Amino acid sequence: MLAVFRVEAYKNLRRPRTFVALGLALLIPTILTIALKANPPTPGPGEEGLFVLAPNSGFIVAVAALRFMSRFLLVLIAALFAGDAVAADAAWGNLRYSLVRPIRRARLLAAKLTVSALLTLTATLLIVIAGVVVGGIAFGWGGVNLGFFGAGPLAAGLSQSAGQLLWNVVLAAFYVAWNLAAVVSFGFFVSTLTDVPQGGVGAAIGLYIVSQILDAITSLGSIRYALPTHYLDSWDALFFRHGPNADMLRGVLLQIGYIVVFCGLAFWRFQRKDILS
Repeated sequence: MLAVFRVEAYKNLRRPRTFVALGLALLIPTILTIALKANPPTPGPGEEGLFVLAPNSGFIVAVAALRFMSRFLLVLIAALFAGDAVAADAAWGNLRYSLVRPIRRARLLAAKLTVSALLTLTATLLIVIAGVVVGGIAFGWGGVNLGFFGAGPLAAGLSQSAGQLLWNVVLAAFYVAWNLAAVVSFGFFVSTLTDVPQGGVGAAIGLYIVSQILDAITSLGSIRYALPTHYLDSWDALFFRHGPNADMLRGVLLQIGYIVVFCGLAFWRFQRKDILS
């Protein structure tokens, strides 16, 4: 299994899309920091609260970057890694060659899924690392004690030491990465159904968009609680409430069901797939 994983990891690390995706995860927080340093935002009805708070500490820059990028770009990166995991090899004619060797299909698929998940986690961690490092250089790494009365969770203010902020930034990064599991699993499943990499990528992005649209329809009531992205932003509690709460736990548990269903379907389908390319 380890040898198969190394081969898959090496293949992915050589692909230009990996460098582009991980590069964006580093570049955008850097651009955000430069923009905040050059033109600090002032509180107002048109300003996003986290961007107003960001110049107070490099840790808040990381929080703002994670929130900004988790809304879509990070989802796109996760869909890219998962959606072409199998389909890209099929499109290039490498999939049948990989199975010529004495490798079980389940083992090959597990290696591809693991690499996709680790690359998604890496992109998420790079966002907060870039935010903390570059933001800290620009604004320092101190704690904050702010009574910011805005809308939503920001109304509670923010008062944490540097150590608390660092710990919560790490927890937030892992929580966001975990809550992309449904997107990754669904994109990976569709990747086993098609030889067109864009199909898996588009399906994963489509799941996210549909989930967000349905989640905005309050008339659906409790049905919304089962949507894969319903608890994606629940990590606000780490900074603006009293730490991890029930919604974060629900978000963690919800993803398990999607992982079991979509990954189970992916393995079932791949075992029966007629590999022609």
